[in-house]
Amino acid sequence: MKKLKVNVVLDAKGLACPMPIVKTKKAIKDLEAGQVIEVQATDKGSKADIEAWANSSGHQYLGTFEEGDTLKHYLRKASEEETVEKKHPNTASNEELESKLIQDIVVLDVREPAEYAFNHIPSAVSIPLGELEDRMNELNKNDEIYVVCRTGSRSDLAAQKLAENGFEKVINVIPGMSQWTGKTTKIEN
Repeated sequence: MKKLKVNVVLDAKGLACPMPIVKTKKAIKDLEAGQVIEVQATDKGSKADIEAWANSSGHQYLGTFEEGDTLKHYLRKASEEETVEKKHPNTASNEELESKLIQDIVVLDVREPAEYAFNHIPSAVSIPLGELEDRMNELNKNDEIYVVCRTGSRSDLAAQKLAENGFEKVINVIPGMSQWTGKTTKIEN
């Protein structure tokens, strides 16, 4: 592969969500508009996460190359006028979601399959963020959908994507599974 010209290389190898995005947000602030950052990560979910974050924040996601176990993500910093990071306006706490579980709602878990397998809310539907675009038809636009991930970051991006596609009753759960104290289910050996 031809070496791409970048202004900054960020090492986020060995870090799990949300750290590659957290480090990218911090590093991109120091770039000038139009400059390119290469984010090196080993978290397989980082491709969907970084692409979705870039799209929601106004920065340009250029693409990702895979080199062995390392994903190299390329982003171009937008000008100040372009960078207004959107947040999904409808949110709920973990406690609010737990109290709603007895009602007719959908819990959408957008974490990676391995995260879901080892610990998830019993009734949750698993559609990883990177697959959401292609699998939205599995969801009903009339349902009340509570979106969860590990920390509330990926679920925020997923909630925005659903809202943009005509889902009107979408709620992002914050902080998500990292602090979930309700019932969970996991795979058995």
